[in-house]
Amino acid sequence: MMADAEPIINVRGLTKRYGGRTVVDHFDMQVAKGRIYGFLGPNGSGKTTTIRMLCGLLTPDEGEGTCLGYDIRRQPQLIKSRVGYMTQKFGLYEDLSIEENLDFIARVYEVSDRRAKVKATLQQLGLETRRRQLAGALSGGWKQRLALAACLLHEPELLLLDEPTAGVDPKARRDFWDQLHELAAAGLTVLVSTHYMDEAERCHELAYISYGRLLAQGTGAELIAKSGLATCEISGAGLPGLAKALRADPRIKTVASFGTTLHVGAGNWKELDAALAAHSGGDMSVKKVDANLEDVFIALMLGAKDNYQEADR
Repeated sequence: MMADAEPIINVRGLTKRYGGRTVVDHFDMQVAKGRIYGFLGPNGSGKTTTIRMLCGLLTPDEGEGTCLGYDIRRQPQLIKSRVGYMTQKFGLYEDLSIEENLDFIARVYEVSDRRAKVKATLQQLGLETRRRQLAGALSGGWKQRLALAACLLHEPELLLLDEPTAGVDPKARRDFWDQLHELAAAGLTVLVSTHYMDEAERCHELAYISYGRLLAQGTGAELIAKSGLATCEISGAGLPGLAKALRADPRIKTVASFGTTLHVGAGNWKELDAALAAHSGGDMSVKKVDANLEDVFIALMLGAKDNYQEADR
């Protein structure tokens, strides 16, 4: 981020509580214009709550900051008018056609030259040939594309996307991300939550969040480097038994099966070598490999504290 550039999102100490449980715990984030910022975390980690506080749908219990230059506490209505928010669940009218849905959204936002804008958006998202098709008859990928079109109609400066590709096939997901990068290159800022590691790799920057707490943030390369994980790939006989033994070893942070190999990670090479010496057999092949974002994600989750358990104390 340039030193003299004002962040599109600049928040400090965002906190939200429900009952005795803190679902977002003193969260800080800065996002520059034209960046795709990825939110990673398990279900219930506070990603959706954070997104809703950023766009003015929820008021934080603590914390402060700005979104698009507006105060998130005092100017939520001004933020809402300049943000496109795509929820996890398809929220458009299934008994209306693609074109009718977009026309309705354009009316809600009082888009000038409405018909021309709807037509241009249909073309931009490749929806023109299907414009008369009912939304309820669309596949997951086409519903996703329609939802994105609806978010773009009023020309927002920020897109907030809450797990937008859940249940969508790989090709549709790839097409969707190609569109996001085109939009970001044109200056649109995107904040997107996802569970998919291949999508995380396509973000400019990432934040790992678990049980309401920010665990790490930075570029993918920075997060991998900061993790210090030592990782290897193991092939040979007896991998199921080895995987079970390694998962029970406190020195090991990650164990994942990939076809006929195991991907294993530890906090450092000394711990990894010691664990492998204790559990692996002589007929196994061990090859050092680079850690990946999934390794970092799993390792970070191991040290996270469950806010549900803390609330019950």
